[in-house]
Amino acid sequence: MFRKYLKPSLYLCILLVPFFFVFIKPKSVKPGAILDKASVPVGFVQNYVQELKKFWYYRDTYDQYVRMSKQTDLLKAKVVRLSEDLLQAQRAAKIAEFRRTQNFSSVVANVIGRDPSSWNASLILDKGTKHGLKVGMPVVSPLGVVGKIMEVGSTTSKAVLVADPNFSVAAVVVRSRESGLLTGTLQGVCRLQYLTEDADVKVGDQVLTSKLSSAFPEGLLIGSIVDVQASQNSHTAECLVEPAVDLSQLEEVMVIKNNERH
Repeated sequence: MFRKYLKPSLYLCILLVPFFFVFIKPKSVKPGAILDKASVPVGFVQNYVQELKKFWYYRDTYDQYVRMSKQTDLLKAKVVRLSEDLLQAQRAAKIAEFRRTQNFSSVVANVIGRDPSSWNASLILDKGTKHGLKVGMPVVSPLGVVGKIMEVGSTTSKAVLVADPNFSVAAVVVRSRESGLLTGTLQGVCRLQYLTEDADVKVGDQVLTSKLSSAFPEGLLIGSIVDVQASQNSHTAECLVEPAVDLSQLEEVMVIKNNERH
């Protein structure tokens, strides 16, 4: 029974209190003091309501944050895919342009693996005998010489890179036309050997494949000389050559099937 009349009684008190102080105005009570007292519960209620609003808006804002985070992650993934597609298209365009300028019979191959024991020494390609590849064929990129085919399967092949000691090619220095034999070192650089002791070579000279090479067409860039040394075994000079191609970042290469122009 008491609960039934509790709420109406509270509403009535709320209405009568202002009426009492406005019309009766008891002398013993100062309106300012009463208002100060009355403002305490009112302020408490307001603060409570404000906190409820903050909590409600926080939940709503948090839900929006979660939705926007998911959308942002999707957009980031899309940007990554688009960037990768753009890079692949740019590489394909460079390869196509290089093939047009060189005019050699070649096949484009994707790098699908590396020899873990010699990361910068060999590549696994997704082309093999079914695509006309043979052992000894040159492997190049638009930036220069990459290596040559060492093993061939029906659909895959293995290419040894210029940084491997098993790689060798006749080379010539562009500026002075000094010629020698270039081999790998497994140290990220190549060695140009069998130069005369007083050979006209210096740091910065570019090195190309020579017409004396039986496997590679002449005129392909190999790299640049970074050091000139005297040979320890004979009265000749040697040069360290930094490859023009970054061997650690290769994704597509070209295998030259016929080094004669057609």
